[in-house]
This record gives sequence, structure tokens and C-alpha cells, in this order.
Amino acid sequence: MPNIAQNINRISERIEKAAKKVGRASSDITLLAVSKGHPASAVKTAYQYGLKHFGESYLQEALQKLDDLASFTDITWHFVGPLQSNKTRKVAQRFDWVHSIDRVKVAQRLNEQRPADKAPLNVCLQVNIDNETSKAGVVIDELPHLAAAVAKLPNLKLRGLMVIPKATENITQQRLAFSRTAEILQELKQHDPELAAMDTLSMGMSGDMEAAIIEGATIVRVGTGIFGRRQTVSKSSN
Repeated sequence: MPNIAQNINRISERIEKAAKKVGRASSDITLLAVSKGHPASAVKTAYQYGLKHFGESYLQEALQKLDDLASFTDITWHFVGPLQSNKTRKVAQRFDWVHSIDRVKVAQRLNEQRPADKAPLNVCLQVNIDNETSKAGVVIDELPHLAAAVAKLPNLKLRGLMVIPKATENITQQRLAFSRTAEILQELKQHDPELAAMDTLSMGMSGDMEAAIIEGATIVRVGTGIFGRRQTVSKSSN
């Protein structure tokens, strides 16, 4: 059984050290604990040690956790996995953030299904930064069109970009992908006034978070580094 408290401390120290290296405040970086594949009890433990942001990818599993932890009203729930059009209603109703929008249709459905009594849903556009055919995400050439369309949806708040670069242990290569993502965000903001308020770079995980923070990440998504290896979760639960 992983020691979640010790793991949180280690990850927090890594964030602090990486931020300090480039003169950033660690308080400007949100640690998003990716709890998919882990029980509600693990989320509760992480919450008790100070974490408030949790990420899920499998909808049915996530909804059960949201119900089990409903009394923890200050938890912010993020949906970080691929989102199918027929799964959008519950995500729009129950989550605070979605990091994985890569199609206008999905964004439109989330917008239509967001309850009127809730604040606009915070969303990030997932960019396929390395043009990998095996990964979800909008290709860079189509990103401006998607961003402009999403920005016009009143029940969504377009916050920024999310990426999952090609896996590598070479920090120079890691930084190149994250640096390019940060540049793309700035280009979007400069060329379209409706996008000027975007403030989020969701990038960096357990193995590359230092590189992401150096290049401007505002949210790092850490699962294994906090909870240990995931339990097997059926894809049918997505």
C-alpha cells in the first residue's frame, strides 16, 4: 500500500524545486491528483493531506466516487480522459473541469448540457502536440478554429491547453514539447482577442513534471507519483 502522505510531500517538493529554478511561485501551480483506477478511500486520504483537485477518466467509476465523496464539497473534479459524445451529459452536470476537448461537437454538447444553476464549465483543449496517431487531441493546424468555436459557447469557460507529449526520459526533449505548447497558447491569445483570457497549461505528469513546470505549466497531473500503480479498470466503464 503506497504511503500517500509521503508521496504528496515528495511531489510537492519536486514542484517547489522546479518552480524555484525558473523564479516561479509553487503556489501558482495546481497539483491535480489523477485518481482514476483508485478507490474513494485513496482520494479521501489525499484530501486529508491537503489536496483538493482530483482527475478522473472513466465516467462510471468517477460518478461512484463523486457520490461516495459528496460530503467533501470543496473538492474540484476534473475530467481528464477522452470524452465520447454520448458521455457528455453526466460530465457537464457533475464535473468542474474538462481537459480533453478536441472536437467542436463535444464542446457543443457540454455547453448545452451544463446546468443553468452552475458556473460555466472550465475547459481545456487537448492538443496532439507530437501528431501521434495513437493519441487523442486536435492537431495544431486545426486548433485556432476549435478554440474560436469553443470560446463562443456561453456555458463553457475556455481556460487553456492540455497536452500529453511523446514519452521520453530526456528532459531536453520533454521541454521542447512543453515549450511549443506554451508558445501556441501565446499565439492564440495574441491573434484572437476572445482568447486573451486563457491562463492554463495542463501539462506534466509523474515522469516529466519538472520540464513542464520550467516551461510554464499551471496544472500538473500526477497519478502514479501519489497513489502508486493503478488498479485495472475496465474500459467499458468509460
